[in-house]
Amino acid sequence: MDFLPYIMKWLELVLRWGHVLFSILWVGNSFLFNYLDNKLNKSVSSSTIDGEGYLMHSGYFYKLTRLKKSPPVNYLKSLVIFKWQSYLTFVTGILLLFVIYYYNSEILMVNKKVLEILPIYAILISIFSLFFYWMIYDLLCKSSIIKNNTLFILIAFSLLLLTSFGLTKIFTPKFAFLSVGLILATNMFGNVFTVIIPNQMNIIKSSLKNKKIDSSLSIAAKQRSIHNNYSTFLVLFIMLSGHYSFIVYHKYNWLILCSIAIISVIARHYFNLRGRKVINNSILITSILAFIFLAFLIFVFKPQ
Repeated sequence: MDFLPYIMKWLELVLRWGHVLFSILWVGNSFLFNYLDNKLNKSVSSSTIDGEGYLMHSGYFYKLTRLKKSPPVNYLKSLVIFKWQSYLTFVTGILLLFVIYYYNSEILMVNKKVLEILPIYAILISIFSLFFYWMIYDLLCKSSIIKNNTLFILIAFSLLLLTSFGLTKIFTPKFAFLSVGLILATNMFGNVFTVIIPNQMNIIKSSLKNKKIDSSLSIAAKQRSIHNNYSTFLVLFIMLSGHYSFIVYHKYNWLILCSIAIISVIARHYFNLRGRKVINNSILITSILAFIFLAFLIFVFKPQ
């Protein structure tokens, strides 16, 4: 084995390992904090406490309190801010994109049976799609459309449908599938990097200066966090797509992916409601039956 390919193999190994590790940490944080927000007792009559609850782990009880006001200054200077999990997940993912796909773009990205383009153009389209869809999503979030959940969801799903179909007409089936995950993951990272963390830092600065906290910063950060929470199941599904080629290389792979998106969001919604003590088993049952029905349709309409 030549030295350069050998080094590339090790680089891919380390990046894959790191990407999975950091994504576990990021997803774990997202699930935990959204779950805790839903589970906290909000009926606390206090001018300083917004909600509280108790946890148990490793044989110890923990008290969790969500504050209406900032903590003492000495605590502000030693706050634990969860950001590196997101940053490193994104960085390792982008590096993997370059090391595996862009480095072998002629083989792994270009589908000459569909569209015969130069590898460099395929790479540029891929990079452009990440920036383009982030800008569209960010503009939607900053517009008045965000106040109408139904309209926002319809627009977001329509974009997913068109994008999934369009990418299959440009790239190889596997990279088209993966590209949808890249777009969603980039949006999730963008939420953390440009909204959630900056808003948190502004809140901390206001607290250190003993200024009134702008509640809109908290609302916007929480909104983006919820978007990330609902995207997680689908992104994880796409991350593992290399293990189920019968879906990736299916004639209607784009439609299957969009169906999985709906099912995963419904399932995620069930668990979020459950965290608020709203038990609606019909939502979970619907997602399971839809998943089984999708599997049946894939079998019936399998490529000949």
